[in-house]
Amino acid sequence: MACCQGYPFVAGGERVFEVETARIAYGSGAIAGLGASARLLGMRRVALFSDPAVAELPRFAAARAELAAAGCDVQTYTRVRVEPTNASFADAIAFAADANADGYVSIGGGSTIDTAKAANLYATHPAEFLSYVNAPVGEGRPVPGPLRPHIACPTTAGTGSECTGIAIFDHLPLAAKTGIASRRLRPTLAIIDPDWTATLPPTVVACAGFDVLAHALESYTARPYTRRAAALPGARPMSQGANPFSDLACREALSILGTYFVRAVCDPHDAQARERMMFAATLAGIGFGNAGVHLPHAMAYAVAGLVRDFRPPDYPAAEPIVPHGMAVILNAPAVVRRTAPADPARHRSAASSLGAAAAATAGDAEIGDVLAAHIATLMRQTGMPPDLHAVGYSPADLDPLVAGTSAQRRLLENAPCAVDAALLHALFADALGAGTAAVR
Repeated sequence: MACCQGYPFVAGGERVFEVETARIAYGSGAIAGLGASARLLGMRRVALFSDPAVAELPRFAAARAELAAAGCDVQTYTRVRVEPTNASFADAIAFAADANADGYVSIGGGSTIDTAKAANLYATHPAEFLSYVNAPVGEGRPVPGPLRPHIACPTTAGTGSECTGIAIFDHLPLAAKTGIASRRLRPTLAIIDPDWTATLPPTVVACAGFDVLAHALESYTARPYTRRAAALPGARPMSQGANPFSDLACREALSILGTYFVRAVCDPHDAQARERMMFAATLAGIGFGNAGVHLPHAMAYAVAGLVRDFRPPDYPAAEPIVPHGMAVILNAPAVVRRTAPADPARHRSAASSLGAAAAATAGDAEIGDVLAAHIATLMRQTGMPPDLHAVGYSPADLDPLVAGTSAQRRLLENAPCAVDAALLHALFADALGAGTAAVR
């Protein structure tokens, strides 16, 4: 056999890709099955995680009551920090150790789901905090065994964390994001109820949507799985690169975004658009959970980690933050201009799926600019800042941004082109002003 679904095999390269995800229950009202699902998974004493804002919602109270009505002893933790840190993870881990739960439920965005993953890990397999954290920040030690069952219930259409084995946090000593990655972190069940998104404010919907866009775009344009060295089962990375299965999920997610993204942000009463965005988030979560992301996410971790005084609208954060989806998309136009030559056809397909009319006639040398301009248009239409300068960065920050990104080895190795400090420097310099130029 010479190839698989258009993926040419190379000597010594991988010929097998794997597909993994959480079991998924999707649909309007799906959260009503939370109690029964917890009992089916053997949960009796449940550690319920959420953030302060979600914990005030009537839907959260109803979900907690559902668990109690099913006979679960519910221990509630609502101190999850939006954009978690090593300190907030440590607080949640201490709670989990005291709770001694036999199951976990997370209701919230990616911050909540990731916090519950970390709490489950360290309460089940105690260790020094940096033991399981990705190298080079931590030791990257493998998770030694199974975790307690975890039901993840996303309340935003973007994170994808309910489908992945990744938990991301700000490591405060280095002022950079990093994470923990293991198949064992993947939730046991994802209950995905699009009704949660009905009351989300526009900026939150936009940031979540751009996270979906980046998940799908980066997975679709990632280094092909056949370019990795062949490995035995158990030794293949979760971020295995673009593959035929992730392509299906990512193309469909991009197509949904092209139709419904702006509608979902601009009209909070457009229930169809909000539901479609939740489904796109699910598809993209499955896609990047098996293919992995690359440069925009790697750069975003440095952008979020080094923020000084930016406070976005619609976020109740007491401290400055650049929300994750915003941090990612601010880098994306600069990146696609540089990665398009590695595979013009894939970048053309992505641009077409997103609705860029110019993609049909643009030459291979132009398609990166076409895709970048269309992303910038979506940013303008949904109220995003145009570039890194608008969230407080300047050329004086280039070296720290490059240093923070260089630590993201897992992501950089998944890029479709070779990445070094010089390329990262050029990308950040572009991202400082490219957005402003592209939307004029």
